[in-house]
Amino acid sequence: MKFLMRTLVTAVALWAATRLVSGITFHGSFLALACVAIVFGLLNAFVRPILTFLSFPLLIVTLGFFIFVLNALMLMLTSGLASRFGLDFHVSGFRAAFWGAIVVSIVSFLLSIFIRGDGKEEAR
Repeated sequence: MKFLMRTLVTAVALWAATRLVSGITFHGSFLALACVAIVFGLLNAFVRPILTFLSFPLLIVTLGFFIFVLNALMLMLTSGLASRFGLDFHVSGFRAAFWGAIVVSIVSFLLSIFIRGDGKEEAR
């Protein structure tokens, strides 16, 4: 259930990015967008930790602001993989990816506030 909720939150955040950031487009159903969200989640789970480890000196020097660049790269990788899977999700460049990653982060954070995923509802 937690995986489904996280996928829905990510799908809504990606949808918001397509609406708010010029240069990020998606054409398809919500189910296809959920598939894009799964690709994005898998990349964040497996590739992002490696990139974070490799860029650790840059993260220290920039006081953590390089994480925005890593988030943009994850969005660009998602665009590339999604197109290989036949999903019509496209990020046109780094600038769009950068702003899109910020939108996705903010929307995901705000939605996560309303959806508790800390296990408290299961303990009752």
